[in-house]
Amino acid sequence: MDTNPKPQDMINLVGIVKEFSSVRVLSDVTFGIRSGEIMGLIGENGAGKSTLIKILCGIYQATSGEVFLEGRSASIPDYITAKHLGIGIVPQEFNLINSLTVYENIFLGNEIHKGSFLDKKTMKEMAAHQLAQLKMPVDVNRLVSELSVAEKQMVEISKAMILDARILILDEPTTTLTGHEVETLFELMRKLKAKGVTMIYISHKLQEIKAICDRVATLRDGILIGVDDVSEVDEEDLARKMVGRDFSQVFPPKLVRTTGEEMLSVENLSIEGLLHDISFSLRKGEILGFAGLVGAGRTETMEALMGLRKIDRGTIQKDGKAISIRHPKDAVRNKLGYISEDRQGKGIVQRFDIPKNISLISLRKKYLHRGFIDKAKEASEAKRYVKEFNIVAASLDNALQFFSGGNQQKVYLARWMDTNPEILILDEPTRGIDINAKSEIYEFVHHLASSGIGCILVSSEMEEIIGLCSRVYVLREGRVTGCLEGDEITEENIMFNATGIKEGI
Repeated sequence: MDTNPKPQDMINLVGIVKEFSSVRVLSDVTFGIRSGEIMGLIGENGAGKSTLIKILCGIYQATSGEVFLEGRSASIPDYITAKHLGIGIVPQEFNLINSLTVYENIFLGNEIHKGSFLDKKTMKEMAAHQLAQLKMPVDVNRLVSELSVAEKQMVEISKAMILDARILILDEPTTTLTGHEVETLFELMRKLKAKGVTMIYISHKLQEIKAICDRVATLRDGILIGVDDVSEVDEEDLARKMVGRDFSQVFPPKLVRTTGEEMLSVENLSIEGLLHDISFSLRKGEILGFAGLVGAGRTETMEALMGLRKIDRGTIQKDGKAISIRHPKDAVRNKLGYISEDRQGKGIVQRFDIPKNISLISLRKKYLHRGFIDKAKEASEAKRYVKEFNIVAASLDNALQFFSGGNQQKVYLARWMDTNPEILILDEPTRGIDINAKSEIYEFVHHLASSGIGCILVSSEMEEIIGLCSRVYVLREGRVTGCLEGDEITEENIMFNATGIKEGI
């Protein structure tokens, strides 16, 4: 392999090796990225993608190897240096401060001054303009804590774009975006490319890699498998390179809609200005889908069900009996579980190890005896879940912040299974995880439904909704616009309902 930096390359990585405590996570990675190119970077969780881009951003230092920028050896000891070199990043997990406004987050560390004072007017105008380019009408004066996950994603993108970076790294930027929003982002990326901006695009969505990238680099177990022109490979080729084997079947066979008894009945659930008379039912052993565009009210409906939002009116029945859910404890007591779309913010505790994360909800009921935590039982149960969920961990004692997204999600799932739920709500359960981990989660959801647990799946990915669900409720602007079943569950019908073109199919 030619390791000499080439004049046309904006970035050249030569022999990059990274080790953590003698464990090698990158091994002799060498390839170049041309000026003005969109380079895809793919690989399973744990393949080394995040480690590689963190070296480029100065967050990690390579154990050995060299980074060249425009043919010159570059030392990148920290993130500030990377920023001064023109390297910007849209991170996979949000790096926003909830107590600050949108515009304050966008300009954090890059504030504009007028004399000795902050030029808030200019910053607000520039932030609004950047969000307008992304077609996301977010009030720049709003606190980030008030935003949806998709809105936070657009703030992260704006934060990177505002720097006028010459090298832009986008790490899973579309995981919470709808197809329309993805295309808006792609339009902006094409404009940046025309201006000569070099981009690295990391995604588990291989159709997106094909749609936006010029070439794609594949990592497997820290080793560069190859760099291909996207025009010369199809999605199956890329999946095979990622996992080292054929990967044709992602979804398990779809379950026929169950005729079992009704587990959950929701009637006219409403929250002033947000949800309007939401009604639906769930049967035992069913996988029920919720689809809709960003802001349609899917997550808000599930949060209301879990007692995370105050309901103004409406009724909830479980197993034919009316129940009151005013607090998450009420939901857990009624055997409801909830995998939030915001895994990092509302799900796992990153600094906790596996046993502590799994026992977090069921601690008092299952592990606490006479005021003391039964550590042996906690560890034993954690080992069982690690085996059952195929969680890759060197040790049970490792903090979850060092785990891949797929393994974090599996631990999060294990936590809720430890409560023995009868109904499990999964909101964007495969956000930011690789194709192999996705397949494992699909099989798990399929197994749960087969065992009689009622599953509610909220997803922005049409493939998941169509591939898993026997019925689908479509929401638009806080209202149910249709309920699709069987052969009616198509992308066209979902979008017709989601956009208001066609309602009540």
